[in-house]
Amino acid sequence: MEYIEINPKIMLGKPVIKGTRIAVEHIISLLAQGISIDEILQDYKGLTKLEILACLQYAENILEKIE
Repeated sequence: MEYIEINPKIMLGKPVIKGTRIAVEHIISLLAQGISIDEILQDYKGLTKLEILACLQYAENILEKIE
């Protein structure tokens, strides 16, 4: 994916937003807690809305493979 990377040297190989150490799992967790995209963008100044949406897309792709 364009915005997500998996590198065994970063966060033990967890999927992260490229160029960061922010795990996809963390962003999904924030959204699940009801934190809005705008709030996440305020707390993580370097992120973009597209990167957050890419985390959701990544999660959807994983779930699609499981089903």
